[in-house]
Amino acid sequence: MQPVVLTRDQHGISRQQISDNALKVLYRLNKSGFEAYLVGGGVRDLLLGRQPKDFDIATSATPDQVKQLFSNCRLVGRRFRLAHILFGRDVIEVATFRGHHHQVNNNKNASDQSSEGMLLRDNVYGTIEEDAERRDFSVNALYYNIADFSVVGFSNGLKDLENRSLELIGDPETRYREDPVRMIRAVRFSAKLGLTISPRTAAPIRDLAPLLGDIPPARLFEETLKLLLAGYGLETYHQLQRYDLFAPLFPEAADVMGQDDNDYHRFLELALINTDERIAKDMRVTPAFLYAALLWGPVETRTQQFMHEGGLNYYDAFLLAMDEVLGRQVKSVAIPRRFSSVVRDIWMLQDRLTKRSGKRPHRLLEHPKFRAGYDFLLLRAELDPKLKELADWWTEFQVANPVDRQQLSRAAQARHNQFGGEDPAKARKRPRRRPRKKKEA
Repeated sequence: MQPVVLTRDQHGISRQQISDNALKVLYRLNKSGFEAYLVGGGVRDLLLGRQPKDFDIATSATPDQVKQLFSNCRLVGRRFRLAHILFGRDVIEVATFRGHHHQVNNNKNASDQSSEGMLLRDNVYGTIEEDAERRDFSVNALYYNIADFSVVGFSNGLKDLENRSLELIGDPETRYREDPVRMIRAVRFSAKLGLTISPRTAAPIRDLAPLLGDIPPARLFEETLKLLLAGYGLETYHQLQRYDLFAPLFPEAADVMGQDDNDYHRFLELALINTDERIAKDMRVTPAFLYAALLWGPVETRTQQFMHEGGLNYYDAFLLAMDEVLGRQVKSVAIPRRFSSVVRDIWMLQDRLTKRSGKRPHRLLEHPKFRAGYDFLLLRAELDPKLKELADWWTEFQVANPVDRQQLSRAAQARHNQFGGEDPAKARKRPRRRPRKKKEA
Protein backbone atom coordinates (compact mmCIF):
# COMPACT_ATOMS: atom_id res chain seq x y z
CA MET A 1 0.00 0.00 0.00
CA GLN A 2 1.34 3.40 -0.99
CA PRO A 3 1.97 5.87 1.85
CA VAL A 4 -0.36 8.81 2.35
CA VAL A 5 1.41 12.16 2.42
CA LEU A 6 -0.11 15.22 4.07
CA THR A 7 1.57 18.42 2.94
CA ARG A 8 2.37 21.23 5.34
CA ASP A 9 -1.03 22.88 4.87
CA GLN A 10 -2.99 19.61 5.29
CA HIS A 11 -2.15 18.87 8.92
CA GLY A 12 -2.01 20.85 12.14
CA ILE A 13 1.48 20.02 13.37
CA SER A 14 3.64 23.07 14.05
CA ARG A 15 7.34 23.15 14.84
CA GLN A 16 6.44 25.23 17.88
CA GLN A 17 4.90 22.06 19.36
CA ILE A 18 8.17 20.13 18.96
CA SER A 19 10.93 20.47 21.54
CA ASP A 20 13.91 22.62 20.58
CA ASN A 21 16.31 19.76 21.25
CA ALA A 22 14.42 17.41 18.93
CA LEU A 23 14.47 20.09 16.22
CA LYS A 24 18.24 20.54 16.65
CA VAL A 25 18.78 16.82 16.04
CA LEU A 26 16.42 16.75 13.06
CA TYR A 27 18.02 19.77 11.42
CA ARG A 28 21.60 18.53 11.86
CA LEU A 29 20.80 15.10 10.44
CA ASN A 30 19.00 16.68 7.50
CA LYS A 31 21.81 19.16 6.77
CA SER A 32 24.32 16.31 6.89
CA GLY A 33 22.54 14.56 4.03
CA PHE A 34 20.50 12.02 5.97
CA GLU A 35 16.75 11.48 6.01
CA ALA A 36 15.35 12.60 9.36
CA TYR A 37 11.80 12.20 10.68
CA LEU A 38 9.94 12.73 13.91
CA VAL A 39 8.28 9.36 14.28
CA GLY A 40 5.69 7.27 16.08
CA GLY A 41 3.97 8.42 19.25
CA GLY A 42 5.15 12.01 18.94
CA VAL A 43 3.49 12.44 15.55
CA ARG A 44 0.43 10.46 16.62
CA ASP A 45 -0.12 12.56 19.75
CA LEU A 46 0.35 15.85 17.91
CA LEU A 47 -2.24 14.83 15.34
CA LEU A 48 -4.61 13.98 18.21
CA GLY A 49 -4.08 17.38 19.78
CA ARG A 50 -2.02 15.98 22.67
CA GLN A 51 1.37 17.18 23.86
CA PRO A 52 3.85 14.29 23.46
CA LYS A 53 5.89 13.19 26.43
CA ASP A 54 8.84 12.18 24.24
CA PHE A 55 10.08 13.01 20.77
CA ASP A 56 11.69 10.07 18.97
CA ILE A 57 13.51 10.33 15.67
CA ALA A 58 14.05 7.87 12.81
CA THR A 59 16.85 8.41 10.31
CA SER A 60 18.78 6.80 7.47
CA ALA A 61 22.02 7.41 9.41
CA THR A 62 23.50 4.41 11.23
CA PRO A 63 24.13 4.64 14.98
CA ASP A 64 27.86 5.14 14.38
CA GLN A 65 27.16 7.94 11.90
CA VAL A 66 24.85 9.62 14.41
CA LYS A 67 27.56 9.40 17.05
CA GLN A 68 30.02 11.12 14.72
CA LEU A 69 27.59 14.04 14.29
CA PHE A 70 26.84 14.56 17.98
CA SER A 71 29.49 14.78 20.69
CA ASN A 72 26.70 14.46 23.28
CA CYS A 73 25.65 11.06 21.91
CA ARG A 74 25.89 7.64 23.48
CA LEU A 75 24.94 4.34 21.88
CA VAL A 76 22.74 2.01 23.92
CA GLY A 77 20.99 -1.30 23.56
CA ARG A 78 21.92 -4.70 22.26
CA ARG A 79 18.59 -6.01 21.07
CA PHE A 80 17.90 -2.66 19.35
CA ARG A 81 20.94 -0.43 18.81
CA LEU A 82 19.91 3.16 19.48
CA ALA A 83 21.55 6.56 19.73
CA HIS A 84 20.68 8.76 22.69
CA ILE A 85 21.42 12.47 22.21
CA LEU A 86 21.78 14.05 25.65
CA PHE A 87 20.72 17.59 26.44
CA GLY A 88 21.04 17.63 30.21
CA ARG A 89 18.16 15.52 31.48
CA ASP A 90 16.41 15.64 28.11
CA VAL A 91 17.20 12.59 25.98
CA ILE A 92 16.34 12.47 22.28
CA GLU A 93 16.24 8.88 21.03
CA VAL A 94 17.41 8.33 17.46
CA ALA A 95 16.84 5.01 15.69
CA THR A 96 18.09 3.93 12.30
CA PHE A 97 15.42 2.76 9.83
CA ARG A 98 14.79 -0.93 10.50
CA GLY A 99 14.92 -3.54 7.77
CA HIS A 100 13.54 -7.08 7.56
CA HIS A 101 15.57 -9.41 9.74
CA HIS A 102 15.10 -12.39 7.43
CA GLN A 103 17.27 -10.63 4.82
CA VAL A 104 20.41 -11.16 6.89
CA ASN A 105 22.52 -14.25 6.23
CA ASN A 106 22.97 -15.88 9.65
CA ASN A 107 24.65 -12.83 11.18
CA LYS A 108 23.85 -13.39 14.86
CA ASN A 109 25.25 -9.97 15.78
CA ALA A 110 22.58 -8.33 13.62
CA SER A 111 19.50 -10.52 13.98
CA ASP A 112 18.47 -13.47 16.09
CA GLN A 113 15.22 -15.14 17.16
CA SER A 114 14.27 -17.62 19.85
CA SER A 115 12.63 -20.96 19.08
CA GLU A 116 9.26 -19.35 19.94
CA GLY A 117 9.78 -16.62 17.36
CA MET A 118 10.72 -13.83 19.79
CA LEU A 119 13.31 -11.40 18.49
CA LEU A 120 16.48 -11.54 20.57
CA ARG A 121 18.52 -9.16 18.44
CA ASP A 122 17.42 -6.92 15.60
CA ASN A 123 20.10 -4.60 14.26
CA VAL A 124 19.07 -4.79 10.61
CA TYR A 125 18.85 -1.47 8.77
CA GLY A 126 16.66 -0.60 5.81
CA THR A 127 14.49 2.07 4.20
CA ILE A 128 11.67 4.17 5.63
CA GLU A 129 9.16 1.85 3.92
CA GLU A 130 10.69 -1.20 5.62
CA ASP A 131 10.88 0.68 8.90
CA ALA A 132 7.16 1.44 8.71
CA GLU A 133 6.37 -2.24 8.17
CA ARG A 134 8.39 -3.08 11.27
CA ARG A 135 6.39 -0.67 13.48
CA ASP A 136 3.93 -2.34 15.81
CA PHE A 137 0.67 -0.44 15.23
CA SER A 138 -0.46 1.50 12.20
CA VAL A 139 -1.07 4.66 14.27
CA ASN A 140 2.64 4.56 15.13
CA ALA A 141 3.72 4.26 11.48
CA LEU A 142 3.54 8.04 11.07
CA TYR A 143 6.51 10.24 10.13
CA TYR A 144 6.97 14.01 10.22
CA ASN A 145 9.55 14.97 7.58
CA ILE A 146 11.76 17.86 8.67
CA ALA A 147 12.85 18.41 5.04
CA ASP A 148 9.45 19.66 3.85
CA PHE A 149 7.30 19.56 7.04
CA SER A 150 4.97 16.93 5.58
CA VAL A 151 3.43 13.97 7.43
CA VAL A 152 3.86 10.53 5.87
CA GLY A 153 1.48 7.77 6.95
CA PHE A 154 2.02 4.08 6.20
CA SER A 155 -0.19 1.00 6.64
CA ASN A 156 -3.39 3.03 6.67
CA GLY A 157 -2.24 4.69 9.89
CA LEU A 158 -3.78 8.10 9.24
CA LYS A 159 -7.19 6.58 8.49
CA ASP A 160 -7.00 4.27 11.53
CA LEU A 161 -6.18 7.26 13.72
CA GLU A 162 -9.18 9.11 12.32
CA ASN A 163 -11.40 6.07 12.96
CA ARG A 164 -9.97 5.60 16.46
CA SER A 165 -8.99 2.04 15.62
CA LEU A 166 -5.88 0.23 16.90
CA GLU A 167 -4.55 -2.09 14.20
CA LEU A 168 -1.45 -4.25 14.47
CA ILE A 169 0.74 -4.20 11.35
CA GLY A 170 1.24 -7.65 9.85
CA ASP A 171 0.03 -11.00 11.15
CA PRO A 172 -0.94 -10.48 14.82
CA GLU A 173 0.19 -13.87 16.09
CA THR A 174 3.58 -13.55 14.40
CA ARG A 175 4.10 -10.01 15.67
CA TYR A 176 3.11 -10.92 19.23
CA ARG A 177 5.48 -13.88 19.19
CA GLU A 178 8.29 -11.59 17.99
CA ASP A 179 7.72 -9.37 21.02
CA PRO A 180 5.00 -10.39 23.53
CA VAL A 181 5.15 -6.93 25.13
CA ARG A 182 3.15 -5.71 22.12
CA MET A 183 0.09 -7.28 23.74
CA ILE A 184 0.27 -5.01 26.78
CA ARG A 185 1.21 -2.08 24.56
CA ALA A 186 -2.07 -2.65 22.70
CA VAL A 187 -3.95 -2.38 25.98
CA ARG A 188 -1.97 0.71 27.01
CA PHE A 189 -2.59 2.60 23.77
CA SER A 190 -6.26 1.65 23.81
CA ALA A 191 -6.75 2.95 27.35
CA LYS A 192 -4.58 6.04 26.91
CA LEU A 193 -5.87 7.21 23.54
CA GLY A 194 -9.41 5.89 23.62
CA LEU A 195 -8.78 3.61 20.65
CA THR A 196 -10.71 0.40 20.03
CA ILE A 197 -8.53 -2.68 19.56
CA SER A 198 -9.64 -4.20 16.26
CA PRO A 199 -10.99 -7.79 16.32
CA ARG A 200 -8.05 -9.21 14.33
CA THR A 201 -5.56 -7.45 16.63
CA ALA A 202 -7.31 -8.71 19.77
CA ALA A 203 -8.01 -12.27 18.62
CA PRO A 204 -4.70 -14.01 19.57
CA ILE A 205 -4.02 -12.11 22.81
CA ARG A 206 -5.69 -14.44 25.31
CA ASP A 207 -4.01 -17.52 23.88
CA LEU A 208 -0.58 -15.88 23.71
CA ALA A 209 -0.72 -14.06 27.07
CA PRO A 210 1.50 -16.72 28.77
CA LEU A 211 4.37 -15.65 26.47
CA LEU A 212 4.85 -12.66 28.78
CA GLY A 213 6.58 -15.14 31.06
CA ASP A 214 9.50 -15.13 28.60
CA ILE A 215 10.09 -11.38 29.01
CA PRO A 216 12.79 -10.28 31.49
CA PRO A 217 11.12 -9.16 34.76
CA ALA A 218 13.10 -5.90 34.75
CA ARG A 219 11.63 -4.92 31.37
CA LEU A 220 8.12 -5.75 32.55
CA PHE A 221 8.58 -3.49 35.57
CA GLU A 222 9.19 -0.53 33.25
CA GLU A 223 6.17 -1.54 31.17
CA THR A 224 3.89 -1.78 34.21
CA LEU A 225 4.86 1.75 35.20
CA LYS A 226 3.63 2.93 31.81
CA LEU A 227 0.49 0.85 32.21
CA LEU A 228 -0.62 1.87 35.68
CA LEU A 229 1.12 5.16 36.50
CA ALA A 230 0.19 7.32 33.56
CA GLY A 231 -3.20 8.62 34.62
CA TYR A 232 -5.45 5.95 33.09
CA GLY A 233 -4.60 3.01 35.33
CA LEU A 234 -8.18 1.96 36.09
CA GLU A 235 -9.17 1.52 32.45
CA THR A 236 -5.86 -0.22 31.74
CA TYR A 237 -6.46 -2.62 34.63
CA HIS A 238 -9.91 -3.49 33.29
CA GLN A 239 -8.46 -4.23 29.86
CA LEU A 240 -5.64 -6.32 31.31
CA GLN A 241 -8.30 -8.45 32.99
CA ARG A 242 -10.44 -8.55 29.85
CA TYR A 243 -7.60 -9.97 27.76
CA ASP A 244 -6.15 -12.30 30.46
CA LEU A 245 -2.95 -10.26 30.67
CA PHE A 246 -3.17 -9.43 34.37
CA ALA A 247 -2.35 -12.92 35.66
CA PRO A 248 1.00 -13.28 33.82
CA LEU A 249 2.11 -9.94 35.28
CA PHE A 250 0.74 -10.36 38.81
CA PRO A 251 0.16 -14.09 39.42
CA GLU A 252 -0.03 -13.72 43.22
CA ALA A 253 -2.72 -11.07 42.98
CA ALA A 254 -4.64 -12.96 40.30
CA ASP A 255 -4.67 -16.08 42.46
CA VAL A 256 -6.28 -14.22 45.39
CA MET A 257 -8.83 -12.66 43.07
CA GLY A 258 -9.88 -16.12 42.01
CA GLN A 259 -10.98 -16.92 45.55
CA ASP A 260 -14.49 -16.22 46.84
CA ASP A 261 -15.59 -13.86 49.61
CA ASN A 262 -13.04 -11.07 49.22
CA ASP A 263 -13.18 -7.42 48.17
CA TYR A 264 -9.66 -7.41 46.78
CA HIS A 265 -10.78 -6.55 43.24
CA ARG A 266 -12.61 -3.46 44.51
CA PHE A 267 -9.62 -2.53 46.69
CA LEU A 268 -7.38 -2.47 43.62
CA GLU A 269 -9.90 -0.34 41.74
CA LEU A 270 -9.94 2.18 44.59
CA ALA A 271 -6.11 2.28 44.60
CA LEU A 272 -6.03 2.93 40.85
CA ILE A 273 -8.77 5.58 41.07
CA ASN A 274 -6.76 7.29 43.79
CA THR A 275 -3.60 7.13 41.67
CA ASP A 276 -5.33 8.44 38.54
CA GLU A 277 -6.80 11.35 40.49
CA ARG A 278 -3.41 12.29 41.96
CA ILE A 279 -1.81 12.27 38.52
CA ALA A 280 -4.63 14.43 37.13
CA LYS A 281 -3.88 16.96 39.88
CA ASP A 282 -0.10 16.83 39.20
CA MET A 283 0.46 15.30 42.63
CA ARG A 284 3.34 12.99 43.38
CA VAL A 285 2.83 9.25 42.98
CA THR A 286 5.17 6.38 43.72
CA PRO A 287 5.19 2.84 42.30
CA ALA A 288 5.67 1.54 45.84
CA PHE A 289 2.17 2.57 46.93
CA LEU A 290 0.53 0.88 43.96
CA TYR A 291 2.58 -2.28 44.39
CA ALA A 292 1.67 -2.31 48.08
CA ALA A 293 -1.99 -2.28 47.01
CA LEU A 294 -1.50 -4.87 44.28
CA LEU A 295 0.11 -7.36 46.67
CA TRP A 296 -1.76 -6.59 49.89
CA GLY A 297 -4.37 -9.27 49.21
CA PRO A 298 -1.78 -12.05 48.78
CA VAL A 299 0.07 -10.91 51.92
CA GLU A 300 -3.11 -10.97 54.01
CA THR A 301 -4.08 -14.37 52.62
CA ARG A 302 -0.69 -15.95 53.23
CA THR A 303 -0.49 -14.46 56.72
CA GLN A 304 -3.73 -16.20 57.69
CA GLN A 305 -2.53 -19.45 56.13
CA PHE A 306 0.74 -19.37 58.08
CA MET A 307 -1.14 -18.66 61.31
CA HIS A 308 -3.68 -21.48 60.86
CA GLU A 309 -1.43 -24.10 59.25
CA GLY A 310 1.87 -23.31 60.93
CA GLY A 311 0.66 -22.12 64.30
CA LEU A 312 2.65 -18.88 64.01
CA ASN A 313 1.71 -15.69 65.79
CA TYR A 314 0.48 -12.81 63.64
CA TYR A 315 3.75 -10.88 63.56
CA ASP A 316 5.93 -13.83 62.49
CA ALA A 317 3.32 -14.98 59.96
CA PHE A 318 3.10 -11.47 58.52
CA LEU A 319 6.88 -11.17 58.07
CA LEU A 320 7.05 -14.57 56.41
CA ALA A 321 4.13 -13.71 54.11
CA MET A 322 5.78 -10.46 53.01
CA ASP A 323 9.00 -12.25 52.09
CA GLU A 324 7.20 -15.01 50.21
CA VAL A 325 4.86 -12.76 48.21
CA LEU A 326 7.59 -10.32 47.18
CA GLY A 327 9.95 -13.18 46.37
CA ARG A 328 7.42 -14.73 44.01
CA GLN A 329 6.37 -11.44 42.43
CA VAL A 330 9.88 -10.43 41.34
CA LYS A 331 10.03 -13.56 39.19
CA SER A 332 7.31 -12.05 36.99
CA VAL A 333 7.77 -8.30 37.37
CA ALA A 334 10.94 -7.18 39.10
CA ILE A 335 10.48 -4.55 41.81
CA PRO A 336 13.71 -2.61 42.49
CA ARG A 337 14.84 -2.60 46.10
CA ARG A 338 14.30 1.16 46.40
CA PHE A 339 10.59 0.48 45.92
CA SER A 340 10.21 -2.92 47.61
CA SER A 341 11.65 -1.49 50.85
CA VAL A 342 8.96 1.22 50.80
CA VAL A 343 6.31 -1.43 50.11
CA ARG A 344 7.43 -3.24 53.27
CA ASP A 345 7.32 0.00 55.27
CA ILE A 346 3.75 0.69 54.13
CA TRP A 347 2.66 -2.81 55.11
CA MET A 348 4.44 -2.76 58.49
CA LEU A 349 2.88 0.59 59.34
CA GLN A 350 -0.61 -0.90 59.09
CA ASP A 351 -0.05 -2.79 62.35
CA ARG A 352 1.89 0.03 64.02
CA LEU A 353 -0.91 2.50 63.30
CA THR A 354 -3.19 0.51 65.60
CA LYS A 355 -0.90 1.32 68.58
CA ARG A 356 -2.09 4.68 69.85
CA SER A 357 -1.11 4.80 73.52
CA GLY A 358 1.74 6.71 75.13
CA LYS A 359 4.40 8.19 72.89
CA ARG A 360 3.90 5.72 70.04
CA PRO A 361 1.67 7.93 67.85
CA HIS A 362 4.06 10.87 68.26
CA ARG A 363 6.98 8.73 67.12
CA LEU A 364 5.00 7.37 64.19
CA LEU A 365 4.36 10.90 62.88
CA GLU A 366 8.14 11.21 62.44
CA HIS A 367 8.40 7.99 60.42
CA PRO A 368 9.61 8.90 56.89
CA LYS A 369 6.89 6.75 55.30
CA PHE A 370 4.11 7.71 57.70
CA ARG A 371 2.12 9.58 55.05
CA ALA A 372 2.19 6.64 52.65
CA GLY A 373 1.15 4.26 55.43
CA TYR A 374 -1.64 6.61 56.51
CA ASP A 375 -2.93 6.99 52.93
CA PHE A 376 -2.92 3.20 52.64
CA LEU A 377 -4.96 2.95 55.85
CA LEU A 378 -7.50 5.41 54.43
CA LEU A 379 -7.78 3.24 51.34
CA ARG A 380 -8.41 0.13 53.43
CA ALA A 381 -10.97 1.97 55.56
CA GLU A 382 -13.09 2.71 52.49
CA LEU A 383 -13.94 -1.00 52.29
CA ASP A 384 -13.60 -2.06 55.92
CA PRO A 385 -15.95 -0.18 58.31
CA LYS A 386 -13.97 -1.53 61.28
CA LEU A 387 -11.02 0.67 60.24
CA LYS A 388 -13.00 3.89 59.90
CA GLU A 389 -12.60 4.91 63.57
CA LEU A 390 -8.85 4.29 63.37
CA ALA A 391 -8.47 6.24 60.13
CA ASP A 392 -10.53 9.16 61.48
CA TRP A 393 -8.48 9.18 64.67
CA TRP A 394 -5.21 9.54 62.76
CA THR A 395 -6.70 12.22 60.54
CA GLU A 396 -7.59 14.25 63.62
CA PHE A 397 -4.38 13.46 65.51
CA GLN A 398 -2.16 14.88 62.76
CA VAL A 399 -3.69 18.36 62.88
CA ALA A 400 -4.37 18.53 66.65
CA ASN A 401 -2.36 20.66 69.06
CA PRO A 402 -0.23 18.97 71.78
CA VAL A 403 -2.98 19.14 74.43
CA ASP A 404 -5.63 17.70 72.12
CA ARG A 405 -3.21 14.97 71.04
CA GLN A 406 -2.86 13.83 74.65
CA GLN A 407 -6.63 13.73 75.01
CA LEU A 408 -6.98 11.75 71.78
CA SER A 409 -4.35 9.29 72.92
CA ARG A 410 -6.11 8.79 76.30
CA ALA A 411 -9.45 8.35 74.55
CA ALA A 412 -7.95 5.72 72.25
CA GLN A 413 -6.48 3.89 75.22
CA ALA A 414 -9.85 3.96 77.00
CA ARG A 415 -11.51 2.49 73.90
CA HIS A 416 -8.86 -0.20 73.78
CA ASN A 417 -9.49 -1.08 77.41
CA GLN A 418 -13.22 -1.18 76.83
CA PHE A 419 -12.75 -3.93 74.25
CA GLY A 420 -10.55 -6.13 76.38
CA GLY A 421 -7.18 -4.40 76.59
CA GLU A 422 -5.22 -4.16 79.80
CA ASP A 423 -5.57 -0.92 81.76
CA PRO A 424 -2.06 0.41 82.25
CA ALA A 425 -3.26 2.47 85.20
CA LYS A 426 -4.14 -0.71 87.04
CA ALA A 427 -0.80 -2.15 86.18
CA ARG A 428 0.92 0.79 87.84
CA LYS A 429 -1.09 0.22 91.06
CA ARG A 430 0.23 -3.30 91.54
CA PRO A 431 2.15 -3.46 94.78
CA ARG A 432 5.87 -3.61 94.41
CA ARG A 433 7.83 -6.31 96.12
CA ARG A 434 9.55 -5.04 99.17
CA PRO A 435 13.29 -5.49 99.15
CA ARG A 436 14.57 -8.23 101.39
CA LYS A 437 16.06 -7.13 104.65
CA LYS A 438 19.70 -7.63 104.95
CA LYS A 439 20.67 -10.26 107.46
CA GLU A 440 22.47 -8.94 110.51
CA ALA A 441 26.04 -9.87 110.65
